[in-house]
Amino acid sequence: MTNEAAAKVPLISIVDDDVSVRVAMMNLIRSLGFAARSFESADSYLGSPERRETACIVSDVQMPGTNGLEMQRRLAAQNDQTPIIFITAFPEANLERRARDAGAVCFLTKPFNSSALIGCIEQALKGRSRQVCC
Repeated sequence: MTNEAAAKVPLISIVDDDVSVRVAMMNLIRSLGFAARSFESADSYLGSPERRETACIVSDVQMPGTNGLEMQRRLAAQNDQTPIIFITAFPEANLERRARDAGAVCFLTKPFNSSALIGCIEQALKGRSRQVCC
């Protein structure tokens, strides 16, 4: 793949403190032809250079340190509108409502099937395309 072709492949950033979840999602996302990068915490994502290249974030809600909703709040405060898909093992209606009210594309409960995640990524990338072009 040429550097130009590689630059056009959307980068999906995975933020989750569980290494097995990160590895599984990276494998799935790469099998779909996307680029993937994983981060063990919201703080590591927020401080990364890949943040500017990220087309979509898949993030756990509850993590040690900065949680997913706080990361979402910080991104919004910096006018970063990268679409976010939240995943959680501990679904709470209040958390889902807060995430969606703040613009989350999807809110999935672990374990989720891969087709649900794929649909959310496609929805996030389509929404991002509209924002860029219009």
